[in-house]
Amino acid sequence: MKTNYEIRYAAHPEDAKSYDTKRLRRDFLIETLFVANEVNMVYSMYDRMVVGGAMPVGESLKLEAIDPLKAPYFLTRRELGIFNVGKGKGIVRVGNDVFELDYKEALYLGSGDREVYFESADESVPAKFYFNSLTATIPTRRLPKRTPLWLIWARSKAPTTAISTR
Repeated sequence: MKTNYEIRYAAHPEDAKSYDTKRLRRDFLIETLFVANEVNMVYSMYDRMVVGGAMPVGESLKLEAIDPLKAPYFLTRRELGIFNVGKGKGIVRVGNDVFELDYKEALYLGSGDREVYFESADESVPAKFYFNSLTATIPTRRLPKRTPLWLIWARSKAPTTAISTR
């Protein structure tokens, strides 16, 4: 197993106007996300977002806390959205919990001190886990592919009360 990451810095909009194609691709295109038995990530200075991919083939891949996070676990102060974009069924182990993700299913992991592992149910048809991570707040949940995301979001929100000072 291998974990790779790179750090990308934000570009000022005025500077980006003058970038040629080569520079735009270098600064914004993520070309390598899915490599067998590797976890690949890009830590972006745009909102401290992490974009990554993991493709376990015959072994379990640990989501390690990379140096820019300055934390003992990847999820210590972050949330994580995971999508299985591979044709094979995938398994995500989070602490003592185990989640099975079919093709195009997603899992939301809230923040907390626990380890995350990616596995494929069948190494001949590996899962490909695409993930995004930001700083965090709500609990972990599995998102079946038939559940509208707006409905999940709406059910998780407490009623909002507005108070006028006028």
